[in-house]
Amino acid sequence: MAETDGTAQQDGVKKAPAGFRDILGEKIGMTQIYHPKRKNLCDVTMVKAGPCAVLRVKTAEGRDGYNAVQLAYGARKEKNLPKSLLGQFKKAGAAPARYVREIRVKDAKGLEAGQTVLVNEIFKIGDYVDVHGVSKGHGFAGVMKRHNFRGLPASHGASDKQRSPGSLAARRSLGRVLPGQRMAGHMGHEGATSQHLEVIKVEPEQNLIYVMGSVPGARGSLVSVSETAKGRKFRAEPAKAGVKKDKMGNIIGKAPTKAKKA
Repeated sequence: MAETDGTAQQDGVKKAPAGFRDILGEKIGMTQIYHPKRKNLCDVTMVKAGPCAVLRVKTAEGRDGYNAVQLAYGARKEKNLPKSLLGQFKKAGAAPARYVREIRVKDAKGLEAGQTVLVNEIFKIGDYVDVHGVSKGHGFAGVMKRHNFRGLPASHGASDKQRSPGSLAARRSLGRVLPGQRMAGHMGHEGATSQHLEVIKVEPEQNLIYVMGSVPGARGSLVSVSETAKGRKFRAEPAKAGVKKDKMGNIIGKAPTKAKKA
């Protein structure tokens, strides 16, 4: 394997640099898996992440004015693609894909069209990630289901009013419904992010990544997996005897040892 400008190339696949930690995938479902450190079963979500082709790189120095990367995921027939989008795939030397999403990055150095993002190259066991997707749609829902209202009393002549929202407007001095009033309406089908999920297992042969916890969206929906925005980026191992670590798990020195009594 040879490396050039932080980009690895193996088996004819030009890989993205190691500093880029974003990938598109598909939610498979949930299962249980044995946690190697906690020694118990934990609920995990399986995500088929990648491989993703880099279609285009935008830079702040160029005409776009900001740093971003366009990733492609999935398979799609060439006849079903618009001509303008098909030209981008041919220019990047990538196969037609079902999804194309743009991801903002701080620095686009080392990224170029035609590279491939692999899940086992950017994530490992113990990393913390953020998974973004579109939540399940529940249609038109009332206030009890949508906003967890308690509901009105079901006695003392309250006929068919148990699930009603109650009063909406203010008194005569205002005489209108204030913006942001919690009411019945469309529930779900919104962008949602599950933050700080631990990576339990990575299977590079099937491009699968197992993250602890739930992920927004239905089975088969598109999700994006990225390095967590929280301060703690990986699982900190417990400190050994005589080793002192900070909150981030970095070794900062040896712990003081007690003098033995003579």
